[in-house]
Parts: sequence; structure tokens; C-alpha cells
Amino acid sequence: MDALLREYLPILMLLALTIALGLILILAAAVLAVRRPDPEKVSAYECGFNAFDDARMKFDVRFYLVSILFIIFDLEVAFLFPWAVAFGDLSMTAFWSMMVFLGVLTVGFAYEWKKGALEWE
Repeated sequence: MDALLREYLPILMLLALTIALGLILILAAAVLAVRRPDPEKVSAYECGFNAFDDARMKFDVRFYLVSILFIIFDLEVAFLFPWAVAFGDLSMTAFWSMMVFLGVLTVGFAYEWKKGALEWE
């Protein structure tokens, strides 16, 4: 039992070190942070509307449409990497199912492009 605990000692030390470092950094940020927001800091950033306005105000939906499209095509790449790594060991069925998957995504991308979803005025 003593040998088993000695094997886990470096892991426990690393865990204690990471927890301590995390707490130190959080406390340092809370103590040392400057709390004087200027107009540039609280201005509209990625979402296109002000951060501290009424929650029931109207907003531009195009931002969310572009972000959803980005997530869809980002997931395409996430599915493509493991397929490409195992490409040499795949059957023809796996190859053609990926081609169908890429074809559907390409048709969807062409449709969104034709509809003007990617245009930002």
C-alpha cells in the first residue's frame, strides 16, 4: 500500500500546485484589477449591441446566423480530422459516406451563400 501511495505522490503534488496557483491568480486579479471602465471597454464588441442595455431590445439576428454557420463548418473540420488520420484503413463505404457528408455541407453552404446569409451590410 505504501508503494502505491508513493506512485501517486507526484500527481497529488501537481494537483496541489495547480490548485494553489489557480487560487493565487484569481486572488491577484481580484486585488490588482483596475475597476475604471471607459466607454471603449463597455462598447459593443462581438455581438453588435451594447453590453448594458435593456434585455428586451431588438437586435440583429445576422450575428447569430453567422455564428451558427461558423459552428457548423467548424464541426465539419472536427469530423474530417479523424477520418483523414484513419484514411488508409477505411473501406469504400466509409469514403463514400464522408463524400456524401461533405456534399450535403457544400450544398448547404451554397444555399446560404445564394440567400445572402454571409453578406454583412
